[in-house]
Amino acid sequence: MNIILLSGGSGKRLWPLSNDIRSKQFIKLFKTADGYESMVQRVYRQIKTAEPSAEITIATGETQVSAIKNHLGEKVDICVEPCSRDTFPAIALAAAYLHDIKGVPCTECMVVCPVDPYVEDAYFEALKDLCELASKGNSCLVLMGIEPTYPSEKYGYVIPQTSEKISRVLEFREKPDIEAAMHYIARGALWNAGVFAFKIGYILDKSKETIGFSNYCELLEKYAALEKISFDYAVSEKEKSIEVMRYCGEWRDVGTWNMMAEVMSDVAKGNVTLDDECRNTQVVNELGIPILCMGCRDMVVAASSDGILVSDKQRSGYMKPYVDKIGKEAMYAEKSWGTFTVIDVQSGSMTVKITLKKGSSMKYHSHDLRREVWTIVSGSGKVIIDGNESPVSAGSVVQIPTKAKHMITADTNMTIIEVQIGRSISEKDKTIYGIL
Repeated sequence: MNIILLSGGSGKRLWPLSNDIRSKQFIKLFKTADGYESMVQRVYRQIKTAEPSAEITIATGETQVSAIKNHLGEKVDICVEPCSRDTFPAIALAAAYLHDIKGVPCTECMVVCPVDPYVEDAYFEALKDLCELASKGNSCLVLMGIEPTYPSEKYGYVIPQTSEKISRVLEFREKPDIEAAMHYIARGALWNAGVFAFKIGYILDKSKETIGFSNYCELLEKYAALEKISFDYAVSEKEKSIEVMRYCGEWRDVGTWNMMAEVMSDVAKGNVTLDDECRNTQVVNELGIPILCMGCRDMVVAASSDGILVSDKQRSGYMKPYVDKIGKEAMYAEKSWGTFTVIDVQSGSMTVKITLKKGSSMKYHSHDLRREVWTIVSGSGKVIIDGNESPVSAGSVVQIPTKAKHMITADTNMTIIEVQIGRSISEKDKTIYGIL
């Protein structure tokens, strides 16, 4: 079974733990025997448990590649979009990637689903059923419809012809108001979860006809010029040979703090104290200082280096325009080699805490407008500056001049305090060189 996980989105709705770099699927809030896992780790694990032989490819933009590798390892299969063009171009690119780069035959099926729903294991068994339906070829396209638990304004609706588990699709309806949603549900409508299954050849033919390309490389070259359009608009709503499979298990879109609080493993994560009068309150603290909550009711509190949120749970779903006004650059990001957290910003300097995973390396790079001072707090490794290699360990201080090519390799897990000094400090001030 070929599964495409669509990973996109920015981090406005779960601010301050998410930001423009760190989307909600990368926040580690789900407890495991070894600690905590993120949504992308949870979904990946659930798929491999349900179907160990499943071939998983994550379709995402360039800004998320480092975070995905941080969470799933360097060997994870990723189809990278050069820029965001909505779900139809992303799925077309993924299909071309499977066929032209990985050599998957056109007769095989692919299942496309979002990377970030909170679901039980039965959902992934249902994905296998969806794939089998598409393989039979009774319909060109099969989608999953979620049995609604309430009249939601957030989802599109699929109205089936019958109430059977498998039905032909009668029509699609856009996101409605509450009254219309109640009317749709009375007609037996299902939530459109954005989960599709089809043969690879089907979507390649559709996309080549619509977009006009001959292979993956050509599609990649013209990708930035493509129209932004969803898969529903481009394909589903126009397809006559289409079925919907009903799914009645747990399925939640944890797109707001109110919804995330319902599925969090713990009431509190981090250095948090709640008094005995707190009720229905969740707190996540990624800062190194304590948070004390007294008598909080129906609230969510979240703290990170990007900011602090204190909100009524219901109101948390309306925070996006206020977060937009803050307009602050991300202070925390995950890389394939580890993480960085901005500690302090001054005129002419910035201080950053860096963690590197054992065996990882930064890219060999230089900066034209700033110099850096690295203080190794823990761990050991090797630093290369302009081709000269030196061992470093806890207590080592490394001076990196402006324009010097440099990198570090971690022999163990490492923590570094980096002070950037210069008249202009920007992520754009970086030149990356080939592997040594």
